Amino acid sequence: MSDQQTIHVGGEWRAAANGATREILDPADATTLAVVAEGGLEDTDAAVAAARAAFDQGPWPRTPVAERAALLRRVADLLQRDREEIGLLESRDAGKTLEEGRVDVDCVTDAFRYFADLVMNESGGRVVDAGSPDIHSVVVHEPVGVCALITPWNYPLLQASWKIAPALAAGNTFVIKPSEITPLTTVALIRLLTEAGLPAGVANLVTGPGDPVGARMSEHPDVDLVSFTGGLVSGTKVMRAAADSVKKVALELGGKNPNVVFADACATDEGFDTAVDQALNAAFIHSGQVCSAGSRLIVEESLRERFVAELARRAERIRIGRGTEKGVECGPLVSAQQLARTEEYVASALAEGAVLRAGGERPTGPAYGDGYFYRPTVLDRCDRSMRVVREEVFGPVLTVETFRTEDEAVALANDTEYGLAGGVWSADPGRARRVAGRLRHGTVWINDFHPYLPQAEWGGFGKSGIGRELGPAGLAEYRETKHVYQNLAPRPVRWFAG
Repeated sequence: MSDQQTIHVGGEWRAAANGATREILDPADATTLAVVAEGGLEDTDAAVAAARAAFDQGPWPRTPVAERAALLRRVADLLQRDREEIGLLESRDAGKTLEEGRVDVDCVTDAFRYFADLVMNESGGRVVDAGSPDIHSVVVHEPVGVCALITPWNYPLLQASWKIAPALAAGNTFVIKPSEITPLTTVALIRLLTEAGLPAGVANLVTGPGDPVGARMSEHPDVDLVSFTGGLVSGTKVMRAAADSVKKVALELGGKNPNVVFADACATDEGFDTAVDQALNAAFIHSGQVCSAGSRLIVEESLRERFVAELARRAERIRIGRGTEKGVECGPLVSAQQLARTEEYVASALAEGAVLRAGGERPTGPAYGDGYFYRPTVLDRCDRSMRVVREEVFGPVLTVETFRTEDEAVALANDTEYGLAGGVWSADPGRARRVAGRLRHGTVWINDFHPYLPQAEWGGFGKSGIGRELGPAGLAEYRETKHVYQNLAPRPVRWFAG
């Protein structure tokens, strides 16, 4: 297989039907990292046809659960075997640090093992009491069919696993389209699925742009479900495209996530240090290119000056560079477009009255060259009228708002059209749980930020999307529910005289 044969259809690797290719750039220096096939409509239709045939006629949907679970576990083992290679590839392709790339491989491994265990521990269906010994009534779950999976550029491997693992566990076939910017680890994952023994046609891959590949997958009449993770604008297009065929839709569309810090959380030196440290992690992991990034710091007014001063001091000391270099804490943004977007948001914030406390520019020096680097940025004196507070930046930009009362903190945290995640910091357990209960966000951390569990559902309220990934609900997204009602002693009803 050549580097340009990155389309996988019916068990075979191929180039794009029209011969088109795309250069994948290293975000650390803008040089060519790889060349991949640039798929189009013909490739997409071929991939959907292969997935349709594999579902309707192939063995996978009828494979016993134990065998499906065993394959998922083999994939998990292969991921660990290739951990260093795949982690390095994710680091170079997405710009994140090497350690982040390794952690992503571990998280993907956990997802495959979790869904293998989940399907193995299920019963054969839910028996429904029909009120008669002559009636056997059971609710069962079946695979939904052909799944179109569309993943983002910030966590290409992780987001692919959150969709592929439950789709396969449930017995579906699929076509996946990774972001055209960061497709390389998805190609690697499909190779591992093949090595693990997945039947031909079950897993299909088209590398290419959202238009036409993602658009065609979303509207295709032979697709039964589309699962999309990405931006709000693209997500609404996916939903519209899926409407005509009334297919199932699951969307995860990002967030504008609050990190609420009460003064009592910082009453001790250790508490203060922890809250500041976690605020940095919340905002600047993967250069802020995280859907759940705590990009809105909402801090109690009496604490603001001390907290923001220390936050800014530490932000200025974050080590920026190529993610594969030892000691680097923050890598480049993923593309020139994302860098320009970040710069524009910071400029608009300053024009609207925000006060720059750290960062706010590209780092200078020969080490950064043509890379897409931007310094971690802290913007103080922000309010909800500013675009940078309302809209998702997806860059290393942290805004600071303040509150005086608990009610005001909750109102600020919920004053967003998104609702993916949020954090609450308080030394008062009752207050922390009370505030967490009032936040309209799909995940709420108390005295922590960012961890997730594969056994706990992930998703958001409002414009953060519909549906859930991970957990039992994440498996349910890839299933249809069927009620089977069996009469063991049929007899005439005599409704009609005859």
